[in-house]
Amino acid sequence: MATVRIFNNYLRIPLAAFEIMIFAASIYAATYIASWVSLEQVKQESEILIPSLLPNLSLISLCYSIIMMLSMVALGHYKSHQYLPTGILTGTLLRVFISLLLGSLACILLSIIFPQLQIERRIHSIAIALSFMGIMFIRLLFLQTIETKLIKRNILVIGAGKRANKLIHETGGPQDGINYQIVGYLDFQDEDIKVPRDKVLFNHEVELPQYVLTHRIDEIILAIEDRRKTYPAEELLKCKFEGVRISDPVSFLEREQGKVNLEMMHGDWMIYCNGFNRNDLKSLLARGFDILTSLIILIVMFPVMALAAFIISAESGFGQPIFYRQTRVGLDGEEFTLFKFRSMKVDAESDGKAVWAKEHDNRITFAGHFMRKTRIDELPQILNILRGDMRLVGPRPERPEFVKELEASIPHYKKRHTVKPGLAGWAQLKYPYGATVKDAYEKLQYDLYYVKNNNIFLDFFILLQTIEVVIMGNGAR
Repeated sequence: MATVRIFNNYLRIPLAAFEIMIFAASIYAATYIASWVSLEQVKQESEILIPSLLPNLSLISLCYSIIMMLSMVALGHYKSHQYLPTGILTGTLLRVFISLLLGSLACILLSIIFPQLQIERRIHSIAIALSFMGIMFIRLLFLQTIETKLIKRNILVIGAGKRANKLIHETGGPQDGINYQIVGYLDFQDEDIKVPRDKVLFNHEVELPQYVLTHRIDEIILAIEDRRKTYPAEELLKCKFEGVRISDPVSFLEREQGKVNLEMMHGDWMIYCNGFNRNDLKSLLARGFDILTSLIILIVMFPVMALAAFIISAESGFGQPIFYRQTRVGLDGEEFTLFKFRSMKVDAESDGKAVWAKEHDNRITFAGHFMRKTRIDELPQILNILRGDMRLVGPRPERPEFVKELEASIPHYKKRHTVKPGLAGWAQLKYPYGATVKDAYEKLQYDLYYVKNNNIFLDFFILLQTIEVVIMGNGAR
């Protein structure tokens, strides 16, 4: 499945490309269907309906398509696991319906702001129905195509030992990935074989460039145990000149999983790879993006915040604190005070010890359960963003007590503090709430992906996909 790198971010485009064409075509089809209601109406309305829309029809179709695509992205429709056929009738149907509903509301709001983009009610209804049928059809067709392996990339792994085995383990066992199929493992250094033997090829039996051409290999992953030993450098160079992508395991898994795999990473990988850099222009653009977006969120969500404050006071008593202040670790290890709506009892940590939130934690108040599920308790952190302590997007800030423990037990944990912490984050989208050192290790790999690739483009899509977290209540405790 094709992957495009845009601003250091990997995007999978085939399904999205087909669906945006469906959205665009739906507006055109709905416009003409609406004009064919009856012969009498054609005579009376065709001169009004069609000509009145034609001057703006292309623009309306473009805006409708973009809004619907953004709604689909917001509900997580282009993640790799969305391509799996399991739960198609329940999960996909519901998500597509919610996406189109959100998109419709956004179209109505846009038409209020820009009347020239208003879609006639009948046309809008027909376009939504056509969009729903078209999306469901293309997704069923797409899933069938995936199952027949017609659009998967062919992968050849150089290596058949422990490192190649880890590569399999990290991508879901001996099964192929959603986007690719492993054609074989070339044992070049007489390694102790740890991969499925039926796919092992031996160096003396294979001429690499010819094998790549014959089996239509799209990518080669160099997963040998020791790079200091001889490996087929000249043959790999020939394959590269023929258009075959050559990857190391960490870069391959970064692209496929959206994380930096710590177990597979060589010590100098961070030094030589693209990313992990800061510059003044990026910081200035990020600050402007944060201030503008935060002010919009604050204005839109102010009624919700006021209601939350009243409910907290009503439940716990009007003399009790509404906000919860807590010391967290920010950029370059500097500490700051974080603000949240109080979702736990006032004496939740009466002994003074820092404790991770547990599932079904009895310290959480009745209103707190809903606020944490919908992330309303996080909204006061807009103040931290406006103050410059945090960003809208970044790794979640941890408490100093936990940071000290995690830095001692997890390699590269300090690297997550080379960017400002955020209200939303890549790790929150990709991994559920974590309350153990093991969870922190897994989330760090996603945080490092963000540290490596962060830019406004990625920030926008993280914020967009956070809508799914809020609506579906994913990962909350």
